Amino acid sequence: MPRLLCYAVLALLLCLSGCQTRVALPPLPAWQSPEGLGHAELGQIRELASGRVLSPEQLVARLAGASRVLVGEQHDNPDHHALQLWLLKALGQYRPQGSLLLEMLQPVQQARVEVVRQQASLPADVPGALRWQKGWDWTLYGPIVEEALRQPYALLAANLDDDEVGRIYRQPPVLSGNRSTSTAVRQALLEQVRDSHCGLLPDSQLPAMLAVQQQRDRRIAERLLAAPTPSLLFAGGYHVRKDIGVPQHLADLGVQDAPQVLMLAQVGEVVEPGMADYVWFTAALPAQDYCASLRKKH
Repeated sequence: MPRLLCYAVLALLLCLSGCQTRVALPPLPAWQSPEGLGHAELGQIRELASGRVLSPEQLVARLAGASRVLVGEQHDNPDHHALQLWLLKALGQYRPQGSLLLEMLQPVQQARVEVVRQQASLPADVPGALRWQKGWDWTLYGPIVEEALRQPYALLAANLDDDEVGRIYRQPPVLSGNRSTSTAVRQALLEQVRDSHCGLLPDSQLPAMLAVQQQRDRRIAERLLAAPTPSLLFAGGYHVRKDIGVPQHLADLGVQDAPQVLMLAQVGEVVEPGMADYVWFTAALPAQDYCASLRKKH
């Protein structure tokens, strides 16, 4: 029996056996964000297709049987990263991890990742050794990266290099596949690009920005396809969405086994069944008008 099938059968048996067989999972982290601590949804894990509420143990047992798991985050929410670290450790209680892929790593950093992994112990300055990009807050991502570097499974870059982004922006390539290039997908992503730039981006730049977004999704899909399984991806929520993100590109690349998608969302946010398989509601950061400063400049 193939190794991954063995792990899937084991996870299913553990899930079905309920209280008769329990895997000792690490304790859940305490909430760090200040908002929504009294919200009825706080901490809820919901299976979106059925509306059923799951326990953390049930979620992990289900995800453990998947060859590819995609976890969507809000980049600046510390609770999302704490739960990602918890999930990484918890899944390891069910089966060996094949690989962890991060949107926050670029291909140019992969060689540095391998050098650090081969050392007997982590260097004193891990972000320096990796040339970690300052745009990704190391206090949030550091614990995840350092945990992965101590483990035998692969830690893989899943993003584009900066020079690739520049080339795509200047001359957008033609994207292949019927799913990722559909009008519905492209229109939804154009709206997301427009909103994320506070409506200040000239319409003439939207096609190039859309191309960059979709080429990022295609790169993530390609890296997932090549990565040792079971694989786990941590990326922004829009990247992992079933309806417009990486799963569409995996389908265009011929992947028959759809990935399992878990969306980490702040309480009060709406996550619809078509977007993910599961949602885990976390505490929230205070509402901010990120566009205010940009509007002042314009």
